[in-house]
Amino acid sequence: MTLCFIGLGSNLANPQQQVNDAVKALSQLADTELLACSPWYRSTAIGPGQQDDYVNGAVMLNTQLSPLTLLDQLQAIEQQQQRVRIQRWGPRTLDLDLLAYGEQVIEQPRLSVPHPRIAERNFVIYPLYDLAPELKLANGLCIKSLRAQCGDEGLQRISDSEQ
Repeated sequence: MTLCFIGLGSNLANPQQQVNDAVKALSQLADTELLACSPWYRSTAIGPGQQDDYVNGAVMLNTQLSPLTLLDQLQAIEQQQQRVRIQRWGPRTLDLDLLAYGEQVIEQPRLSVPHPRIAERNFVIYPLYDLAPELKLANGLCIKSLRAQCGDEGLQRISDSEQ
């Protein structure tokens, strides 16, 4: 089994329900065990035009799936939830990103792991820190250090009563 971290985000079609449905789908993947889900965060959208805020979080999985097979499964879940890829960083019903896959560094046309923009995104760092504050990524970045260096601008933890 390989320890993996998946980032989740949505800002269309009831984002809170979208990410909750995605967690359920991830928990049902073959040869995979869902270990934990971070708290949810509301974040200001990054990208073109005016967009609604996102709901973001992360999950920790153990899987026997290969990185590309896991990526295919993540994209299938996105498709089940009506993800349409029209515009880079545009609004979406669901975004599932493979953030880390064990201690592997992967550079392939379809997949870069650890995710290349983790250090730039507080909406990824905060949920990862909630799940695994001592996590050291395969590229040498430490989540604890990233969390200490990044601000919380545009980011707000969603309380249980809001979910």
